[in-house]
Amino acid sequence: MAPSWGGSYFLLLCMLLGFSTIAYGGNFNTDFDLLFGDDRVKISDGGQSMSLSMDKYSGSGVATKDQFLFGRFDMKIKLVGGNSAGTVTAFYLSSQGDHHDEVDLEFLGNLTGDPYMLSTNVFANGVGGREVQYYLWFDPTADYHTYSIDWSPTRIIIWVDDTPIRVINNKEIIGVPFPTKQPMRLYTTLWNGDAWATRWGQVKIDLSQAPFIARFKNYNGTACVPKKGIADCKGFGASMKKGIDNENKKKLKQVNSKWVVYHYCRDLRRYAHGLPFECRRDNMAHSDNNQ
Repeated sequence: MAPSWGGSYFLLLCMLLGFSTIAYGGNFNTDFDLLFGDDRVKISDGGQSMSLSMDKYSGSGVATKDQFLFGRFDMKIKLVGGNSAGTVTAFYLSSQGDHHDEVDLEFLGNLTGDPYMLSTNVFANGVGGREVQYYLWFDPTADYHTYSIDWSPTRIIIWVDDTPIRVINNKEIIGVPFPTKQPMRLYTTLWNGDAWATRWGQVKIDLSQAPFIARFKNYNGTACVPKKGIADCKGFGASMKKGIDNENKKKLKQVNSKWVVYHYCRDLRRYAHGLPFECRRDNMAHSDNNQ
């Protein structure tokens, strides 16, 4: 995919600032490796489009060849239609190991006519549990929609069709882990999560509806590839500190007032003995979505 003028300008700026390696991705053939599923992964349109399928034997998935430390990743996705209960379509960044970092977008299927749920989460140094879940304000199975992860050292912004739905600020100043030190690959997968995905596992997948198919296109990633070490990407990360403007702050507020289904900071049953440190009133100045 040829970069836009904005993308070309950004790449030129990166080179002038001396960043080691900048990846401008856009091709499923050249930028991704098969993760699992064999021929259930189908790439078309010269590498611009891809479908993942799942049947009774296996799901499928791919991962980027490169690892990244900070960047923006955009993907157009058309989710599994019909009775998708029990299916999980995932678009996420992750490192490896017991103390891994991860930024999750997981689309949880549902019975025909019931809404999908988008579950977001962040892990840093192996610590997660920061789930925020949303209903989408459109049918994500009827057409493609753009989902984005925008990751810098100071914040992570999750976008849906250029509307910010979640801002996760770096709160290391108050002792909350944040992903800044581990390079991560980008993954897209489709798999059977019926133990928990739909109504907390009460509704199981109906394999008579298989194959289940999710479609992806127009992947775009502008990110730093740390060839020698994480210091390679320090300047790149510093160039991405910008948050969201006033118009997008209004959109973010609207999404959070209308479409949030679950927020870990409001789960008094889960945290009966006290909310996580960053959720407590005295720390709300550093809280998510406070830009």
